[in-house]
Amino acid sequence: MTSPTPRRPEGATGALDPRDHHDDVPGADLPGPDDSSFFGQPRMLANLFSVELWERFSFYGMQGIVLLYMYFATTEGGLGIDRATAAGIVGAYGGTVYLFAILGGWVADRLLGSERTMFTSGVLIMAGHVALALVPGVPGLAVGLVLIAVGSGGLKATITDLVGSLYGRRDPRRDAGFSIFYLGINIGGLTGPLLTGLVQQTWGFHLGFGLAALGMAFGLTQYGLARRRLPGRAHHVPNPLPRAQYGRWVGLAAAVVALAAAAVLTGVLHAGNLADVVVLVTVLAAVALFALLLTSPRVDDDERSRVRSFIPMFIGSAAFWALFQQQFTVITIYSDTRLDRDLGDWTMPISWVQSFNPFFIILLAPVFAVLWTRLGDRQPATPTKFGLGIVLMGSAFLIFLPMVGVSSVPVLWAALILLVATLGELLVSPVGLSLSTKLAPRAYPALMVALFYLSVALGTALSGSLAGYYAERTEAVYFGVLGAVTIVIGAALLVLSPSIRRTMRGVR
Repeated sequence: MTSPTPRRPEGATGALDPRDHHDDVPGADLPGPDDSSFFGQPRMLANLFSVELWERFSFYGMQGIVLLYMYFATTEGGLGIDRATAAGIVGAYGGTVYLFAILGGWVADRLLGSERTMFTSGVLIMAGHVALALVPGVPGLAVGLVLIAVGSGGLKATITDLVGSLYGRRDPRRDAGFSIFYLGINIGGLTGPLLTGLVQQTWGFHLGFGLAALGMAFGLTQYGLARRRLPGRAHHVPNPLPRAQYGRWVGLAAAVVALAAAAVLTGVLHAGNLADVVVLVTVLAAVALFALLLTSPRVDDDERSRVRSFIPMFIGSAAFWALFQQQFTVITIYSDTRLDRDLGDWTMPISWVQSFNPFFIILLAPVFAVLWTRLGDRQPATPTKFGLGIVLMGSAFLIFLPMVGVSSVPVLWAALILLVATLGELLVSPVGLSLSTKLAPRAYPALMVALFYLSVALGTALSGSLAGYYAERTEAVYFGVLGAVTIVIGAALLVLSPSIRRTMRGVR
């Protein structure tokens, strides 16, 4: 029997994409006839590349200076918060960004669709940067970080799903396309800390935050001019929430907000334990989301097996990000207190160290994209890539050890550490984004992407919790133990790779 022609989703203005129903349309897994005009990739990838570039410019530009803003003395323009507490807040904030990807994924899958959710999230991000720039003190910090966390979470889950919508499920260009998309992330990640760090060092923190707001405004304006060209699937709500259930979900949301407010007002939740609370909430959310995907009647047996295959990679990903995200906590403190940043009479801004990683990504992401494209079906399977990436991340922490006890560490040594970490990142992050769209059940495409980001949330929150144990006198133990444990986790994933591949049911 011939499958019915897919209907254009209500409110969609883009051309109808025959790949909206992957398994219902013959040839759905093949690229379309007019989708190879951006370095051999779909044309719309260029627009999403640009959106993500400017969002990351604003995000990393702000994140490059916000920890310093918190623990610098008030005489230096900061808030004078205890350094360990400030690092914990940054880790908790970073974790909630990815935690809110679940909320963004749910809104996209059940209420607005990925495209409208992404645009709304971008507006919230811009408003958060404006609050940091214009509202002084702790109130501006709190409002700004909450708005950016909610907005960034919504944008992360949805823009990844939109990139995935440009490809057939078995399109061999998919990993290469995500590597190119990841290049846009890192151009923003490179220029954001460079410019906001320079502005902060020259004119102060609030102008640095204001520059981040301008970057996000530019990205939204550019995207608004081209958003209608996305495929029809981008505007589609795959699993609409029945209107009869709206009241129940509004009541649940109000209860969660009231519970959080009560925890803050009673002192149960405070700045000192925020990172630990986010770790706990993230673990519970991950268990709940896995349970939803594994028990939903809208998920078939093959899809359920693919979700199960992601469990060990979720754990490995969390371990990777627990170390990698310390560039915004421990490595920022290390850059301030341990690095020799003097170049003649000029001192390099602290936040510039965070630009090493995106600089290496810009150099190496095209190499990896070409490598995966040329290898095709001969490239390592995703679990193998994950295992190698995690081993490299642990090795990067071991490179700190020769400099233990050195009073002034050369900046280039930090660059070497971040180079090794970057090699690991290229084997985990863009590949993980691509994998989440390949393993995703048809009924929950954005929530599966949110699950990958949930592993990043867990790792990022752990980076804040772990930062409380860092001190110069215990560097050898801190870097040595974390590096060794992470290498063991990566090696275990390599050993399990063949069995994981079998449960992925035809997905590499």
